[in-house]
Amino acid sequence: MEVNCEGCAGCCLNWRPFYDTETDGTARRHRRARIDTDTEGEGAADAAGARVPLDDDTNFVALTRDEVRSFLEAGMAPALTPRFWRARDAAEGVEIDGRTVAAVAGRPVFFVGLRKPPKPVAPFDRERPTWLPACVFLDPETLQCRIHGDDRFPDECGSYPAHNLALEQETECERVEAAFGGRRLLEDSAPDDLDGLLLGTQALGAKLFAHPRPAALEGVIDRTAAGALTSEDRAECLAVAAASSPGTLVTSDYHYEWGKERALETADADGNSVDESDDERNSADGSDDIRDESWVGSAIREWERRRLTAGETVPDPAIAADVEEARGAPTTPGWDALE
Repeated sequence: MEVNCEGCAGCCLNWRPFYDTETDGTARRHRRARIDTDTEGEGAADAAGARVPLDDDTNFVALTRDEVRSFLEAGMAPALTPRFWRARDAAEGVEIDGRTVAAVAGRPVFFVGLRKPPKPVAPFDRERPTWLPACVFLDPETLQCRIHGDDRFPDECGSYPAHNLALEQETECERVEAAFGGRRLLEDSAPDDLDGLLLGTQALGAKLFAHPRPAALEGVIDRTAAGALTSEDRAECLAVAAASSPGTLVTSDYHYEWGKERALETADADGNSVDESDDERNSADGSDDIRDESWVGSAIREWERRRLTAGETVPDPAIAADVEEARGAPTTPGWDALE
């Protein structure tokens, strides 16, 4: 679909702190019809009965099983994180860490998506950058995706916002338009040949993963809600996702063991913490003690370290050249090169 993304990246970061009054993300908006009071009321009712995610990521991109495996093979496990939901009622959930977690056949279900470490960004023509949670693959200087056009570029990212329009849901483009003006969504309808929605039973094992051992998630659910997942927490979920079989609840023992080992081999520092001893050693010898095979894990740790030590200071987004590109991240072309 044709969209105006220059200077935006609204779907790749949490820009809500810029705007005091959030747009109604539950409204079933479609560009061909105005939303009246009745429709807004229906959206509010839908929100009240919805499964609420345990995390606070406003733009979570769900990856497929094959995409999870691809990231694991590339040594990019640190880029991935699970999402769980609260059940709508006790009948559809399982009790873990004092919460009723949405489940299928007694198995807690989850998505796997991309992490959003803090980065200094200045979207929507803002003069000064601000620390915001931004996609691990977003270049904060150009506000372009570092893996766009790559084999690992998620299908869901490539299909946005077409999927929202097909489901008659408000797009992030429209939310940005409502908050900051301008025109971002340049087409009114989804393509006729749109695929990849993976709804209902199609999603099970392909995009919606069911953990076969709820007891293994004790503590994980609490840490998910607190935003403090460890590398081991993520590895457990990534292993189950990699082992899943589309359309079923079956998991492969071989792929589970492979996924768990691969995720732990390429693990980053636990949770959101920064290992000060590693930082001191790295700065002393000019090297970076990278356990993952890609640039991702060490870049996330560095962004988190800089955010913790920045105080009120927000650096120029161009610092991404030192944090990400110096570690091997692909560069982005810039908007002039695309014109």
